[in-house]
Amino acid sequence: MALEEYDQNHKCGPTNNFADSSSFAQDPDIPSLKQQQDVAELDQSLPSTMITGDPTMIKKLSHNASERDRRKKINSLYSSLRSLLPVSNRTKKLSNLATVLRVLKYIPELEKQVTALIHKKEELFSSISRKLDVVYEERQKKSSAWRSLSAVSASRLNDREVVLQISTFNVQEIPLSHILLDLEEDGFSLLNATSYVSFGGRVFYSLHLQ
Repeated sequence: MALEEYDQNHKCGPTNNFADSSSFAQDPDIPSLKQQQDVAELDQSLPSTMITGDPTMIKKLSHNASERDRRKKINSLYSSLRSLLPVSNRTKKLSNLATVLRVLKYIPELEKQVTALIHKKEELFSSISRKLDVVYEERQKKSSAWRSLSAVSASRLNDREVVLQISTFNVQEIPLSHILLDLEEDGFSLLNATSYVSFGGRVFYSLHLQ
Protein backbone atom coordinates (compact mmCIF):
# COMPACT_ATOMS: atom_id res chain seq x y z
CA MET A 1 0.00 0.00 0.00
CA ALA A 2 2.76 2.37 0.93
CA LEU A 3 4.57 1.41 -2.28
CA GLU A 4 1.52 2.30 -4.38
CA GLU A 5 1.23 5.72 -2.70
CA TYR A 6 4.94 6.31 -3.34
CA ASP A 7 4.50 5.41 -6.99
CA GLN A 8 1.52 7.71 -7.32
CA ASN A 9 3.33 10.58 -5.62
CA HIS A 10 6.38 9.96 -7.76
CA LYS A 11 4.29 10.02 -10.95
CA CYS A 12 2.40 13.13 -9.93
CA GLY A 13 5.57 14.98 -9.06
CA PRO A 14 6.54 15.99 -12.61
CA THR A 15 2.93 16.79 -13.36
CA ASN A 16 2.72 19.10 -10.36
CA ASN A 17 6.01 20.70 -11.35
CA PHE A 18 4.68 21.29 -14.89
CA ALA A 19 1.54 22.82 -13.46
CA ASP A 20 3.68 25.12 -11.35
CA SER A 21 5.69 26.23 -14.37
CA SER A 22 2.44 26.82 -16.28
CA SER A 23 1.04 28.86 -13.48
CA PHE A 24 4.38 30.77 -13.35
CA ALA A 25 4.00 31.66 -17.04
CA GLN A 26 0.55 33.06 -16.31
CA ASP A 27 1.68 34.99 -13.28
CA PRO A 28 -0.32 38.26 -13.16
CA ASP A 29 2.86 40.14 -12.23
CA ILE A 30 4.38 39.41 -15.68
CA PRO A 31 2.51 41.19 -18.58
CA SER A 32 1.41 39.14 -21.53
CA LEU A 33 2.10 40.10 -25.17
CA LYS A 34 -1.34 41.68 -25.54
CA GLN A 35 -0.84 43.68 -22.38
CA GLN A 36 2.49 44.93 -23.67
CA GLN A 37 0.85 46.06 -26.94
CA ASP A 38 -1.88 47.87 -25.01
CA VAL A 39 0.73 49.64 -22.92
CA ALA A 40 2.65 50.67 -26.04
CA GLU A 41 -0.49 52.12 -27.63
CA LEU A 42 -1.23 53.98 -24.42
CA ASP A 43 2.27 55.41 -24.34
CA GLN A 44 1.86 56.69 -27.92
CA SER A 45 -1.40 58.40 -27.07
CA LEU A 46 -0.05 60.08 -23.95
CA PRO A 47 1.82 62.95 -25.67
CA SER A 48 -1.27 64.12 -27.60
CA THR A 49 -3.27 64.26 -24.37
CA MET A 50 -0.46 65.85 -22.41
CA ILE A 51 0.35 68.49 -25.12
CA THR A 52 -2.88 70.40 -24.48
CA GLY A 53 -1.77 71.13 -20.99
CA ASP A 54 1.94 71.72 -21.69
CA PRO A 55 2.68 75.32 -22.86
CA THR A 56 6.32 74.47 -23.52
CA MET A 57 5.37 71.63 -25.85
CA ILE A 58 2.79 73.83 -27.62
CA LYS A 59 5.40 76.56 -28.15
CA LYS A 60 7.89 74.03 -29.48
CA LEU A 61 5.41 72.55 -31.94
CA SER A 62 4.36 76.03 -33.11
CA HIS A 63 7.99 76.93 -33.66
CA ASN A 64 8.57 73.75 -35.65
CA ALA A 65 5.52 74.45 -37.82
CA SER A 66 6.67 78.01 -38.48
CA GLU A 67 10.13 76.76 -39.37
CA ARG A 68 8.66 74.25 -41.85
CA ASP A 69 6.61 76.99 -43.51
CA ARG A 70 9.64 79.27 -43.69
CA ARG A 71 11.77 76.59 -45.34
CA LYS A 72 8.95 75.76 -47.74
CA LYS A 73 8.71 79.40 -48.85
CA ILE A 74 12.49 79.67 -49.23
CA ASN A 75 12.60 76.51 -51.33
CA SER A 76 9.79 77.87 -53.48
CA LEU A 77 11.74 81.09 -54.06
CA TYR A 78 14.86 79.15 -54.97
CA SER A 79 12.79 77.06 -57.36
CA SER A 80 11.48 80.21 -59.05
CA LEU A 81 15.02 81.58 -59.27
CA ARG A 82 16.24 78.30 -60.74
CA SER A 83 13.55 78.47 -63.44
CA LEU A 84 15.10 81.72 -64.73
CA LEU A 85 18.33 79.96 -65.61
CA PRO A 86 18.93 78.56 -69.11
CA VAL A 87 17.61 75.06 -69.68
CA SER A 88 21.15 73.67 -69.72
CA ASN A 89 21.69 74.94 -66.15
CA ARG A 90 18.47 73.55 -64.71
CA THR A 91 19.00 70.32 -62.85
CA LYS A 92 16.93 68.73 -60.13
CA LYS A 93 20.03 68.16 -58.02
CA LEU A 94 21.11 71.82 -58.12
CA SER A 95 21.49 73.02 -54.52
CA ASN A 96 20.36 76.43 -53.31
CA LEU A 97 23.94 77.65 -53.03
CA ALA A 98 24.74 76.39 -56.52
CA THR A 99 21.60 78.15 -57.80
CA VAL A 100 22.76 81.50 -56.40
CA LEU A 101 26.23 81.04 -57.89
CA ARG A 102 24.79 80.15 -61.30
CA VAL A 103 22.50 83.20 -61.22
CA LEU A 104 25.37 85.53 -60.27
CA LYS A 105 27.32 84.13 -63.20
CA TYR A 106 24.35 84.36 -65.57
CA ILE A 107 23.56 88.06 -64.90
CA PRO A 108 26.70 89.39 -66.68
CA GLU A 109 25.93 87.09 -69.61
CA LEU A 110 22.46 88.61 -69.88
CA GLU A 111 23.94 92.10 -69.79
CA LYS A 112 26.23 91.18 -72.69
CA GLN A 113 23.27 89.82 -74.65
CA VAL A 114 21.30 93.04 -74.08
CA THR A 115 24.27 95.12 -75.24
CA ALA A 116 24.62 92.97 -78.35
CA LEU A 117 20.91 93.32 -79.15
CA ILE A 118 21.08 97.11 -78.78
CA HIS A 119 24.06 97.20 -81.12
CA LYS A 120 22.23 94.99 -83.62
CA LYS A 121 19.19 97.26 -83.48
CA GLU A 122 21.35 100.30 -84.23
CA GLU A 123 22.93 98.49 -87.17
CA LEU A 124 19.50 97.61 -88.56
CA PHE A 125 18.33 101.21 -88.32
CA SER A 126 21.52 102.37 -90.00
CA SER A 127 21.06 99.81 -92.77
CA ILE A 128 17.46 100.91 -93.32
CA SER A 129 18.58 104.51 -93.49
CA ARG A 130 21.23 103.70 -96.10
CA LYS A 131 18.71 101.75 -98.16
CA LEU A 132 16.32 104.67 -98.08
CA ASP A 133 19.04 106.96 -99.35
CA VAL A 134 19.72 104.57 -102.21
CA VAL A 135 16.02 104.34 -103.02
CA TYR A 136 15.75 108.11 -103.12
CA GLU A 137 18.64 108.33 -105.55
CA GLU A 138 17.31 105.53 -107.74
CA ARG A 139 13.87 107.04 -107.70
CA GLN A 140 15.16 110.33 -109.03
CA LYS A 141 17.05 108.54 -111.82
CA LYS A 142 14.40 105.97 -112.63
CA SER A 143 12.31 107.85 -115.16
CA SER A 144 13.49 110.34 -117.75
CA ALA A 145 10.02 111.80 -117.73
CA TRP A 146 10.36 112.57 -114.06
CA ARG A 147 13.67 114.29 -114.65
CA SER A 148 12.39 116.34 -117.56
CA LEU A 149 8.89 117.19 -116.45
CA SER A 150 9.01 116.88 -112.66
CA ALA A 151 10.92 118.06 -109.64
CA VAL A 152 11.18 115.65 -106.72
CA SER A 153 12.45 116.35 -103.23
CA ALA A 154 12.54 114.01 -100.22
CA SER A 155 12.47 114.86 -96.52
CA ARG A 156 13.22 112.04 -94.12
CA LEU A 157 11.16 112.20 -90.93
CA ASN A 158 12.85 109.27 -89.22
CA ASP A 159 14.43 105.94 -90.09
CA ARG A 160 11.12 104.56 -91.36
CA GLU A 161 9.14 107.50 -92.76
CA VAL A 162 9.74 110.01 -95.54
CA VAL A 163 7.82 112.79 -97.26
CA LEU A 164 8.11 113.10 -101.05
CA GLN A 165 7.19 116.39 -102.70
CA ILE A 166 6.62 116.21 -106.44
CA SER A 167 5.80 118.99 -108.84
CA THR A 168 4.98 118.60 -112.53
CA PHE A 169 3.61 120.78 -115.29
CA ASN A 170 1.38 118.22 -116.93
CA VAL A 171 -0.75 115.92 -114.83
CA GLN A 172 -1.52 113.79 -117.87
CA GLU A 173 2.13 112.92 -118.39
CA ILE A 174 2.71 111.53 -114.91
CA PRO A 175 -0.56 110.48 -113.21
CA LEU A 176 -0.54 110.08 -109.46
CA SER A 177 -1.57 106.43 -109.83
CA HIS A 178 1.63 105.71 -111.77
CA ILE A 179 3.72 107.43 -109.15
CA LEU A 180 2.14 105.44 -106.34
CA LEU A 181 2.57 102.21 -108.30
CA ASP A 182 6.27 102.89 -108.78
CA LEU A 183 6.70 103.68 -105.10
CA GLU A 184 4.85 100.52 -104.10
CA GLU A 185 7.17 98.46 -106.30
CA ASP A 186 10.10 100.03 -104.46
CA GLY A 187 8.69 98.80 -101.15
CA PHE A 188 6.98 101.97 -99.90
CA SER A 189 3.49 102.15 -98.45
CA LEU A 190 1.42 105.33 -98.59
CA LEU A 191 0.33 106.84 -95.28
CA ASN A 192 -1.12 110.12 -96.56
CA ALA A 193 -1.27 112.13 -99.79
CA THR A 194 -2.23 115.69 -100.70
CA SER A 195 -2.22 117.56 -104.02
CA TYR A 196 -3.07 120.98 -105.38
CA VAL A 197 -2.79 122.84 -108.67
CA SER A 198 -1.13 126.23 -108.90
CA PHE A 199 -1.39 128.90 -111.56
CA GLY A 200 0.11 127.92 -114.87
CA GLY A 201 -1.08 124.29 -114.63
CA ARG A 202 1.65 123.19 -112.24
CA VAL A 203 0.60 120.27 -109.99
CA PHE A 204 2.12 119.58 -106.57
CA TYR A 205 1.98 116.26 -104.74
CA SER A 206 2.94 115.68 -101.12
CA LEU A 207 3.25 111.99 -100.24
CA HIS A 208 3.82 110.68 -96.73
CA LEU A 209 5.43 107.26 -97.11
CA GLN A 210 6.66 104.46 -94.93
